[in-house]
Amino acid sequence: MAGVKVIANDTEFQPELSAAGSRLAVVKFTMRGCGPCLRIAPAFNALSNKYPQATFLEVDVHQCQGTAATNNISATPTFLFFRNKVRIDQYQGADAVGLEDKIKQHLENDPGNSEDTDIPKGYMDLLPFINKAGCECLNESDEHGFENCLRKDSSYLESDCDEQLLITVAFSQPVKLYSMKLQGPDNGQGPKYIKIFINLPRSMDFEEAERSEPTQALELGPEDIREDGIIQLRYVKFQNVNSVTLFVQSNHGDEETTRITYFTFIGTPVQATNMNDFKRVSAAWETGDKLGTNWGDINNELMVQTPSDFRR
Repeated sequence: MAGVKVIANDTEFQPELSAAGSRLAVVKFTMRGCGPCLRIAPAFNALSNKYPQATFLEVDVHQCQGTAATNNISATPTFLFFRNKVRIDQYQGADAVGLEDKIKQHLENDPGNSEDTDIPKGYMDLLPFINKAGCECLNESDEHGFENCLRKDSSYLESDCDEQLLITVAFSQPVKLYSMKLQGPDNGQGPKYIKIFINLPRSMDFEEAERSEPTQALELGPEDIREDGIIQLRYVKFQNVNSVTLFVQSNHGDEETTRITYFTFIGTPVQATNMNDFKRVSAAWETGDKLGTNWGDINNELMVQTPSDFRR
């Protein structure tokens, strides 16, 4: 739904996040009398109409003090990004171009904001939670590296010296894995035999991957690696995952190299908002323990203002 929904009080915030589901929710934390907030307001409204596939919410830090405290808002305007009620990113300041770039970044691969029939209700594409800096891929080709398979375009990951790949995926927070997508071409280069390991204390090499007992082993059929394919995981074994190591042993056609055109996991973050914590923090704000004491001063570089400047 296009347009910005203004949150009138703390009790409205969580239901609105719940209603957004796996769609991207962009939440603007603002404050009456804040100059940078006023400057960014027209652009924020325009972005809500330009990107109707996302939900846009506005929260006044004085009217919704508990919500602001729970989300550690220290200056305005601050923009938080959520999926399935889980905070995945933030942006601070009144730069409309920078804000739009951040929105496009989270929408570009369309994880979770479309009604994918292969993603069950309550689960989401975990691509936003992949920590690319913590990922590693052994035996990737120089021309076709690992990051290619995280994008939905014509690029792809390809092995180098032989058909095997050893991929480690790190997450920015613990997750539960329900299934995965591991897509490949139908020319024989698509992945076939897979071993999956989780939460390894250190990186493994190919020899160790060959001899080690995996968390789950898979033999993928041609239908599993198609664009509409989804690979079910043993959910009970993937309940608190910080990293996954994927050993691709072979491909379908005994080809020299293996290609992966797209790769992601479906699941949920382990930790969402604890409403008991929300109530405790809200009570603290009502007694004045938070507002006007820890917000700092005006930060001209970020084009933000803090509530303490309006309480002198």
